[in-house]
Amino acid sequence: MAATKVLTAHVPMELADKVDQMAAKMERSRGWIVKQALADWVDLEEERSRLTREAMADVDAGRVIDHQSVQAWAESLSTENPLPVPR
Repeated sequence: MAATKVLTAHVPMELADKVDQMAAKMERSRGWIVKQALADWVDLEEERSRLTREAMADVDAGRVIDHQSVQAWAESLSTENPLPVPR
């Protein structure tokens, strides 16, 4: 079994009650719900960080689209002849 560590957090009663309700509906423990939620959040933040680094590398390499082109494209979407996606 993997080593574990207890984390303690104060959460609003309303949120704690919702967690308890979900745990009961899913026939899971409160700890399982919190562990799953925390793991999903960490995965999301890691992906957000990766995408940000990737975007910054694109900017550094000059792979950008100017604001005016994007604005013109966005404004054209509600017309009969939308512009192609700027590249």
